[in-house]
Amino acid sequence: MSTDDGFHFAADPLADPVFSTPESPPAAVCRGVRKTYRTATESVTALDDVTVSIPRAQVTVVVGPSGSGKSSLLRLLACIDSPDDGEVLIAGQRVDRLGARARRKLRQRQVAYLFQRPGENLLPYLDAVAQIRLAAALRGAPATEDDALALLGRLGLRERADHLPAQLSGGEQQRLAVACGVVGDPALVVADEPTAELDTAAAERVLVAMEDLAAAGVGFVISSHDPRVMAIADGFVRLDHGRLVAA
Repeated sequence: MSTDDGFHFAADPLADPVFSTPESPPAAVCRGVRKTYRTATESVTALDDVTVSIPRAQVTVVVGPSGSGKSSLLRLLACIDSPDDGEVLIAGQRVDRLGARARRKLRQRQVAYLFQRPGENLLPYLDAVAQIRLAAALRGAPATEDDALALLGRLGLRERADHLPAQLSGGEQQRLAVACGVVGDPALVVADEPTAELDTAAAERVLVAMEDLAAAGVGFVISSHDPRVMAIADGFVRLDHGRLVAA
């Protein structure tokens, strides 16, 4: 799909994302995943037989009480961790069978991870245009300055094109991070409490940007307790003590 400003996004998924064709796989799928963390004194099961599908072109919100496994699921979807059992697929490719180097390469191309603190998502010495162009280059999809300016304009940041992160507000930093996350057509943007440190107005602008870009074809999966995030969700993944629970 191409936008009026010339940016290209992935096409919409099939109606049933779990059974999408190879030509149009969901952004991510976990099948029967288990993840256990071991310390010197105990083992903690973070995820227990979890099966979920994250569609493209939608916002999926992961909810649950503290310790329910939300962060563990996000780390699997972001290709940071591997499951002890089960399958993880990103854009149709098995991730759980990959070694650390191959997993890192796939993550670089297909996944963006947004931290809770806006400044942690950006390099302090690059202006907004350079941030986007670097993110695109790392995904193997170089962007021109005009491409970067078009995306900044879409997110209401065109006048901040030559600003460093320290010259931006927290909300502007997070919108710039979203821009870096979607450039180059990754399959999935994973965001951990992206509005937690933003005021109401800034959070709403970030969420409008996410909703807009998701509708254009990017899959978003967000861990959050924020009612404003819930309001833009197309679907939910509900966890409790590492297991999926009914709505």
